[in-house]
Amino acid sequence: MLSQYISFDSLLFILHSPIGGLLFIALYALWVTFLLPGIWASMLAGVLYGTWIGSLFVFIGASIGALAGFGLGRTLLRKWVQARLANFPKLQAIEKAVAKEGLKLILLTRLSPAFPFSFLNFMYGLSDVTVKDYTIGLIGILPGTILFCGLGALAGDLSRFREVLDGRTDLNSYIFSFLGLISTLAVIWLVTRTARNALQESEDL
Repeated sequence: MLSQYISFDSLLFILHSPIGGLLFIALYALWVTFLLPGIWASMLAGVLYGTWIGSLFVFIGASIGALAGFGLGRTLLRKWVQARLANFPKLQAIEKAVAKEGLKLILLTRLSPAFPFSFLNFMYGLSDVTVKDYTIGLIGILPGTILFCGLGALAGDLSRFREVLDGRTDLNSYIFSFLGLISTLAVIWLVTRTARNALQESEDL
């Protein structure tokens, strides 16, 4: 078994090294490309690397995976994506509207959690959106990325909460992390509500 050759401490050392970070980015890109949900992987990045470094790694990995999905949707998997898309009228409407709205619509769908990130990558491959607009639109995943990495980082801290109770860790650092997370949640809520409203207006036109 793998555990016979690599100890837990050795694995943590690899993941926290620059090579481990590159490995995580590559694995996250593959994860996204194969249509797997990235929430838990994003939270894991927060646990391993903290909110900001974890968010950077996730954003790079997600962007690589998104571009790979976009390319596959436009070439090799075009027929498969078209067949899947037939079951989602709402996504069909977005695919048709993106040629007119372009970057604005891409940003809105990236900001809204109502749309599946991985499948959107393939779906946009069917549209007439340019690679430039598609790539710039990936900025819209940053709020959600920071949120889930922040949740992961907080979970990692809570696993050592006994240190706080024993007086070995400054309670203020936990309070600051918690308040920062609440602030992030408030921003995400406002952004996603605005995105949903704008998308609804676009559909009503």
